[in-house]
Amino acid sequence: MAAHESSSAKRARDPQRAVQAPRFIVIEGPLRVGKTTLAKILAEKLHARRVYDCEDNPFLAEFYKEKPGAALRAQMYFLMERQKRLREALAVESPGPVISDFLLEKDRIFANLNLDDEELKLYERYYELLSADIPEPDLVIYLQAKPEVLRARIAKKASRDETQISLEYIEEVARAYEHFFYRYAASDLLVINTSDIDFVERSEDLQQLLRRLQDPVKGTQYYLPLGKAE
Repeated sequence: MAAHESSSAKRARDPQRAVQAPRFIVIEGPLRVGKTTLAKILAEKLHARRVYDCEDNPFLAEFYKEKPGAALRAQMYFLMERQKRLREALAVESPGPVISDFLLEKDRIFANLNLDDEELKLYERYYELLSADIPEPDLVIYLQAKPEVLRARIAKKASRDETQISLEYIEEVARAYEHFFYRYAASDLLVINTSDIDFVERSEDLQQLLRRLQDPVKGTQYYLPLGKAE
């Protein structure tokens, strides 16, 4: 009697399943790494529904000025807005994929950096409640860059509020992202080091990146593009 074929073997031989494109894609990374630009470009190319991160947090200016209580207010506003935007986008039936320029779990990165112990306990209670049934992405694209590169980009393009961000805080955020994604395993993950490229300003860098994104990602993969010599 012939042995039954395992489900994993069937999946491996099923070309339809093997090349299935991700339906829920997230682009993440620290400030000024280029995630919003890449999300916009990919959404246009893939005819995807776009989920924008919150850019109108009314408590952010006070947070940058380090006013008491502003960190908790800013963090709770971000959490409420981000989960709402994801829920609304994922609830809509659409033939195209969904592309978000934020991962909901990234909210926790900043909560752990900015809140004290008591504030964090309160925040975590709301986070667990609001994130309970939001699905994990199929693919996360994590854009990373050295802190000195991020500092230069922020100095070049910073908004009025962003100019108040200390160099130490930029380094803290970059380290926190590295730590988070080093252990991340909830979705397929492509880590792209953007320290030596600038796909926002240089078309050749963008085309190089887009060619890599045409290939499927399984598990965690790393991509180190080489920028044009200055």
